[in-house]
Amino acid sequence: MKLFQALALSVLAVGGSHGFSQQSNNVSRREAVSKTLTSIVAISLPGVASAIDACPPKSNNCVRQTWTPPSSTSAADATNQLRDAFNAYPQDGQEGGKVDGGGYTIISDSLGKDSSTGALTLEYQSGIGTFAKMFNGKKPFTDDLVVEPNGNAFEIRSASRIGDSDFGVNGKRTAYIGGLLKEKGWSI
Repeated sequence: MKLFQALALSVLAVGGSHGFSQQSNNVSRREAVSKTLTSIVAISLPGVASAIDACPPKSNNCVRQTWTPPSSTSAADATNQLRDAFNAYPQDGQEGGKVDGGGYTIISDSLGKDSSTGALTLEYQSGIGTFAKMFNGKKPFTDDLVVEPNGNAFEIRSASRIGDSDFGVNGKRTAYIGGLLKEKGWSI
């Protein structure tokens, strides 16, 4: 919509005096086009935005959430609380190993202390039993979880690499970790 508005303003500015007094149309065509292109670039560039992909429509194996620390929490403390919550997740999984029973690995952690840069990437292993043997060539199912700062909040995406359904595993994982942060006053 903003792009359309910028183009419409450009057409009006370049189009001559149709309905406008000569005084309001003192912009050369070259200047009008230059200003319009500058506006289009400014409109199309995101402000503070996350690079995390949205979950596909009607996805059964992906969860995307925004977690916001209390406003009284410093950026460094928010980042530390987030890391602590992820590190507190049980390595042997939840529900007796039915959820993430294959453990997890922190793949990369470049979250800045100021909570405005970097990302935290984890890999979880699920379905290590009969299900994996039947449906995934005896290998556990792998889920990826990514955390990126977005202004004063964090964007979280947990998704299965393959398959159409995860039987709620990604939701249970994010609920567990989010619950630890809720205890500290975070909005999940």
